[in-house]
Amino acid sequence: MKKPLTPNQALQLINHGPTILVTVLGDRGPNIITLAWSTPVSIRPPLLAISVAPSRYSHNLILNSGEFVINVPNASLLKQVHLCGTISGRNRDKFRETGLTQIPASKVQAPLIGECIGHIECKLHAHYTAGDHTIFIGEVLGGSVNEDLYDGHLITEKVEGETLHHLGGNAYAIAGRRVYAR
Repeated sequence: MKKPLTPNQALQLINHGPTILVTVLGDRGPNIITLAWSTPVSIRPPLLAISVAPSRYSHNLILNSGEFVINVPNASLLKQVHLCGTISGRNRDKFRETGLTQIPASKVQAPLIGECIGHIECKLHAHYTAGDHTIFIGEVLGGSVNEDLYDGHLITEKVEGETLHHLGGNAYAIAGRRVYAR
């Protein structure tokens, strides 16, 4: 038997991709926003999409700066990830409050988060209004990953490679098992 869901509940069925921390640079310094809605959208050129509500502080920072960084946290950063998703950078310094470390990116001005296991540096390619969110399409300029956590794929079997996946509210899942189709 299947349980009926509201449309918003139905979205949560596919909402558990890796939770990311997006950094962007503004006039008052860098900001971090936690996002669960991200996806690759093109191979040639390499493009990805993130979805941000216009009411979020980072929304206009992305529009104005024309760039952003996707930082991939591991499960050990759950507290920081959740905090960055529940407070606004309009009046709070998320780097200071979380103890996360800014490190220079190689392709953009927005910083990387040192504690994250991977980073994707993007310049804004396009943006589209989609209902109550804006879809930002980023062109991937480069990336980096902890070398001991990458063998052509992210090594999620190691504790350090376990990624967070937002299920809604304060609920998350942790990836930790790699399987192959045969």
